[in-house]
Amino acid sequence: MTIHIFTITLYLLIQALIIPRVISSAIHVNTCRSYCGNITIDYPFALQYGCGHPGFRDLLFCMNDVLMFHISSGSYRVLEIDYAYQALTLHDPHLSTCDNIVLGGRGNGFAVEPWREPYMNPTADNVFMLIGCSARSPLFQGFPGKHLPCRNVSGMGCEEYYDCPAWDLVGHRKVGSGSYGSGPPECCALAFEAIKSINLTKLECEGYSSAYSLAPLKMNGPNGWSYGIRVKYSVQENDDFCHACEATGGTCGYGSDGIRQMCMCGSFNSTSNCDSVKSSSSGRTWSMVDALTGFSMGMLVWMTGNQI
Repeated sequence: MTIHIFTITLYLLIQALIIPRVISSAIHVNTCRSYCGNITIDYPFALQYGCGHPGFRDLLFCMNDVLMFHISSGSYRVLEIDYAYQALTLHDPHLSTCDNIVLGGRGNGFAVEPWREPYMNPTADNVFMLIGCSARSPLFQGFPGKHLPCRNVSGMGCEEYYDCPAWDLVGHRKVGSGSYGSGPPECCALAFEAIKSINLTKLECEGYSSAYSLAPLKMNGPNGWSYGIRVKYSVQENDDFCHACEATGGTCGYGSDGIRQMCMCGSFNSTSNCDSVKSSSSGRTWSMVDALTGFSMGMLVWMTGNQI
């Protein structure tokens, strides 16, 4: 009687503990999706190595629930990731605003590594306003004969920016529209595409501001502008790989070389999608379950027979 009770207990333990664990090993859980503070981190971004798109690796870091974005020009705080419009909003602590102008060349500006350029650049409606640039700046080479790159972007520019109260604090000498007097303007507004890199040292500028427009909304004056850097991102090549991976229950990632994309399917990785190996993996899993079930049933029959 005691042996019979022991056998039944063993059988129930196998059913309740071992078999579910074997089955669960074949069920994929997305371990890449995560959070930093109240910001969701999802493909193509990631906080863990091997997750996300290889073109976006080593970009984001979470420190005390503050999400930071790091590129060659410096580190920025991430205010938002808009997955629907594929855009990030970044904050530079040394960015000039309508209430405060930061001089001394301390701002990050914005410049990405050449290999990242296909994946991310400031949006077309993001205006950069370079402040206090030297007459020797590459911006003004050939001045006054050469046309300056300074212009309004999406209705935002220096002429409007000059109306900010911060200019009164730095002793601003307002320059008339279209006339630069005897030297270059104190502020030069341009789109990122005009020069491809905002580097205050190379451009010999004392500071900068950046604002973006969330069309079709039009703010009334520079005090209502959205200050920050709005960056558009995209996954240009082999995005179909990720769609196929996720459609089969996998998570998009990349291999140890940091370049090749991988589909993470729980206990195994695939260079295509989870369906390519799911059937064989599933067969192995259920074979193990059948073996354990058969073993426990055999033990029950054998132990019961020995009692008779």
